[in-house]
Amino acid sequence: MKSYNVCLKDTVKTFTKRLFYSLFDCDQEEEHGAYLEKTFIKVLKKLEVENAEQIWSTFKTNLPEIRRKLDLDAIAFENNDPASHSLEEIYLAYPGFYAISIYRLSHALYKLKVPILPRMMSEYIHGITGIDIHPGATIGDSFYIDHGTGIVIGETSIIGKGVKIYQGVTLGGISVAKSLAKVKRHPTIEDNVCIYANATVLGGDITIGANSVIGANVWITESVPENSLVTYKTEIKIRPKKNGIK
Repeated sequence: MKSYNVCLKDTVKTFTKRLFYSLFDCDQEEEHGAYLEKTFIKVLKKLEVENAEQIWSTFKTNLPEIRRKLDLDAIAFENNDPASHSLEEIYLAYPGFYAISIYRLSHALYKLKVPILPRMMSEYIHGITGIDIHPGATIGDSFYIDHGTGIVIGETSIIGKGVKIYQGVTLGGISVAKSLAKVKRHPTIEDNVCIYANATVLGGDITIGANSVIGANVWITESVPENSLVTYKTEIKIRPKKNGIK
């Protein structure tokens, strides 16, 4: 019976948290720098990845750009959420921002073709926030997630700049054969699109045009032109209660 390194789940959990802390806190960076490098190399060697030291060195050079992108994301949160009182609150208390942070870190590793570890990082934050962003997704600057619980963003999704997504949104794929795993299976969302709660957009050949608004509970399997408003209309009746009805 083959043995698997399942204990790495705990190691990656701690590594991911400390990597996030170090990205925003100079004291944490100084305190945990050696741990992060040592643990990263240890995990990759357990996963039988060659050149772990070189990959870590390359990954470190990406961290300033990741931080720059995350600062833009935080500003997008501040500009879009009337409940936010400061940037500090967003960095410290917003699960959507936390999920985007781990996504941007794991995406950098995904682009370096590091196996398994990016998925472990994304599944850790998925368990914490309820937000499932595959590290392979491509997401532009100033990305805003409101509330966030139940969001699913698939591996081959492409999201432009200034996009806003609310809770329960799925950017998914229509079922395809395993042999088509390398084919684009998830939608493209162009710049400045807003997708409201529980909307579902499915298919790799689907594009939501720039500056469009997708209303709540909409199900989309065909492309939407730029500057569109897509809504789902249902009739809701409000009337007095009859006696005896609780």
